[in-house]
Amino acid sequence: MSGQVSLSVNEVPIKLDFFVSGYIEKVIGGILASLRDTGEIDRLVLSIDNEGQVAINLNGADVPLKHFPIEIIRSTVLGMVSTLKGVDQASGVNTLELSIER
Repeated sequence: MSGQVSLSVNEVPIKLDFFVSGYIEKVIGGILASLRDTGEIDRLVLSIDNEGQVAINLNGADVPLKHFPIEIIRSTVLGMVSTLKGVDQASGVNTLELSIER
């Protein structure tokens, strides 16, 4: 794996250490592997908007998602990042953008 992982929550960049970066990359890689018609990550952008909608762009193509995968992905990603240092606990996660480049 060992790609470049970047994360912004509520438009604020979150600094990730080696462990957290690797953990997020592996979890997101596992999520993508479970979706139909996805491949290896060269470039990934996963975003969650202020209405809770999840969008995934993998290697330049949007990945279609139905309701159930959206719910699982949103819950998993928000659970991972909500307690990270730099994420304002009082305001919570309203928007999120996660990118992985390999």
